[in-house]
This record gives sequence, C-alpha cells and structure tokens, in this order.
Amino acid sequence: MNNRLKNSKNGGNWIGVGTAVGAAVFATTNEPVWIAVGVAIGAALGWRKPNDKNEKGSG
Repeated sequence: MNNRLKNSKNGGNWIGVGTAVGAAVFATTNEPVWIAVGVAIGAALGWRKPNDKNEKGSG
C-alpha cells in the first residue's frame, strides 16, 4: 500500500510538463487547443500503473 501512495506523487509533474509544452506550442501557433492537448498528454503519461517489484509469481 505504501508503494502505491509513493508512486502516485509524480502524476502532477507530468501534467505540468504537458501544460508547458502545450503553452510553448500555443505561443508559436496562437491556437489555444494546444494547451488542452498538452494537459491531456501529460495526464496520460502520469496515469500509468505503478510497477510492483514485490509481485509473487512474476518470475
């Protein structure tokens, strides 16, 4: 349980990175849809299943 909580801290970081990339593309193209696309990509990168290294039967 502690591993799951520890791995979920970094999800917001990816959303911030995606927003920054979207804002950079928005600055060059002047189309605000790129900010939403960046947020969506960042959320998708941050929403990954954490790897459980202590799984039984995985090897």
